[in-house]
Amino acid sequence: MALAEPDSAEASWDCQTCGACCSYSSEWPRFTMESDEALDLIPPQFVAADERGMRCDNERCSALAGRVGVSTSCTIYEVRPDVCRACSPGDHACRTARAAFGLI
Repeated sequence: MALAEPDSAEASWDCQTCGACCSYSSEWPRFTMESDEALDLIPPQFVAADERGMRCDNERCSALAGRVGVSTSCTIYEVRPDVCRACSPGDHACRTARAAFGLI
């Protein structure tokens, strides 16, 4: 499925009413570029048993609070891993996740 580029109506991609990227795939929240010091800041209850990424409940990141498409927040926003920081509002990953939840 080809995803359209965001138009002016979608230019204000509001992450706090979305949460799709944090619920789309248990493969997305993998640690890649984090230093050991950065990883040590992530509360252990949110780290996967294999320590390769964030712990997920099914496809949803365990650090996500709220209801996808309604109101969400990251409970570890300040120390979230690089993979979470890399997903930008309106980019391809964002649009892919939103499409899966019918949010675009």
